[in-house]
Amino acid sequence: MTTVQAPPLVAAHGDLITPRVRLPRPRPRGVAIALRALGPLVILAVWWIASATGLLTPDLLASPPEVLRAAGKLWDSGQLADALRVSLGRAGTGLLFGVLTGLVLGVLTGSWRLGEDLLDSAVQTLRALPFLSLVPLFMVWFGIGESARIILIAVATTFPMYVSTFGAVRNTDPKLMEAARTFGLSRTAVVARVVLPGALPALLSGLRLSTTLSVIALIAAEEINSTAGLGYLMAQAQNFSRTDILSVIILIYGLLGLLADIVIRALERVLMPWRTAGGVR
Repeated sequence: MTTVQAPPLVAAHGDLITPRVRLPRPRPRGVAIALRALGPLVILAVWWIASATGLLTPDLLASPPEVLRAAGKLWDSGQLADALRVSLGRAGTGLLFGVLTGLVLGVLTGSWRLGEDLLDSAVQTLRALPFLSLVPLFMVWFGIGESARIILIAVATTFPMYVSTFGAVRNTDPKLMEAARTFGLSRTAVVARVVLPGALPALLSGLRLSTTLSVIALIAAEEINSTAGLGYLMAQAQNFSRTDILSVIILIYGLLGLLADIVIRALERVLMPWRTAGGVR
């Protein structure tokens, strides 16, 4: 912590005192990255040691070298690249529809009283339903094709974005909105120029939650009779008890969620540079 000297003050007994103000010292970037990597590295070390000492047998969980070899073989054969392309397409498409739907609904209900009265109770009711329980119904409605998978991901990612948008729009300073209207801005212009920029921190938080849920929903969606994608590789590996391939797919799902979070954090630094000033983050 850094210490800043302030002008002296007069104490009750007449002596001068100098207040000491402590300000946070920015953490070096390299130290922050090392601390973030420490947890995964410890888990990897424990996994490696447990496999090497026989505490973890291959039928329970493959060792890290076996997992690396399996990943290499899948990549060289082209199966992993094809599966990633298909799965990322599903997750990205569903996330796009879900985020846009949540954003539009959140703006309508947050800025328009009639919109809240008409839509909010229905959306909140649907939000309370576990999206996994909708899988059988979606299979009946949309079959076992790509539509059911994409819609399931879209439904799962809509509600975090909706809740974040609704709360942020509702908490917009009414004085700012009144000032914008005084200058002749239409309702649409007020939302675009005042409401959404002010709600940006909450919108990005909702996007982070939606992105994480898109990976979780992808796992469930690819259980719907997939013939391609990471879920298909996982189902095939399960049939043959290939714990090395199962571990590869599980690690990829985790890495997808981590990479998505890193991208959104970078987006936050670009769109809201004031949040990183002074070592806040």
